[in-house]
Amino acid sequence: MDAIVTAGGIPQPDDPLYHFSNGDSKALIDIAGKPMVQWVLDALGNAKHVDNVILIGLSAKSGLTCKKPIYYLSNRGRMLANIVAGVNKALELDPKTKYVLVVSSDIPAIKPEMVDWLVNTCMETKDDLYYGICPREVMEARFPGSNRTYTHLKDIDLCGADINLTHVRMATEHLDLWESLIGNRKSPMRQAATIGFDTLFQVATRSITLNDLVEKVCRRIGIKGRAIIWDHAEPCMDVDKPHQLELMRADLESLQRKATATAAKKSIKAKPVLKKAVKAKSPKIMKSSAKKMPVARLKTKAKAKA
Repeated sequence: MDAIVTAGGIPQPDDPLYHFSNGDSKALIDIAGKPMVQWVLDALGNAKHVDNVILIGLSAKSGLTCKKPIYYLSNRGRMLANIVAGVNKALELDPKTKYVLVVSSDIPAIKPEMVDWLVNTCMETKDDLYYGICPREVMEARFPGSNRTYTHLKDIDLCGADINLTHVRMATEHLDLWESLIGNRKSPMRQAATIGFDTLFQVATRSITLNDLVEKVCRRIGIKGRAIIWDHAEPCMDVDKPHQLELMRADLESLQRKATATAAKKSIKAKPVLKKAVKAKSPKIMKSSAKKMPVARLKTKAKAKA
């Protein structure tokens, strides 16, 4: 399966991350010694179910790397246009492509095993769109103080994931509606209003459950959709504000220190084991040599000592 990574956003003066980007792409903001998007590419590159990566909004001059083949596309100016361009590239690479991953460049904490879990979980059914959500308690347990925006439903408080899976035909159908939904992705209430004022009322009054909301949205758009509930917060922890950037920097720097310390401990433990092994073998080797030595040579050595 191909992964489409959207990295076309350049913070403007009114953007909270403007002073961190130096006029360049948000995806290239440094986090723990790497461009933010490089963490995402590392995860995708090590995921078993990712074949190609289609990176939109950056060029090969950015110096990014990936273990999987990477294809660069220019920014089309709008999120939906970028996703459509990515789907078209995936179909160019393999006309038999049915599903693609759509991944934001600002979820640096994501791990390869999470990507593979998502693909495996989604492919249990054959729906048109799989949209990931994270329960509030999962997010706040992993990233306290993240201040994510939550949608409050009758049975759950949730925020959206920034890695999702879709059938390629979603890039050719209902484009006006998708444009509106994607444009209002930071405002759950506006998205609800796009679906219908009855849905807006139900979301506003917390009188609708997650399953009922999914069913109503799918019926309104005319697709088969499924909500994927994450028990990990990383795929839903995006970087939109300075405090979230600092949160991710601290988190990933901490993980790097732990990985370095673990590697150092393993290296130290390995050395005494080798020494003990040599000492343990030495007496056996000496005894073995003595046993194999001819009797005549043993007697000669005894006389020489006398």
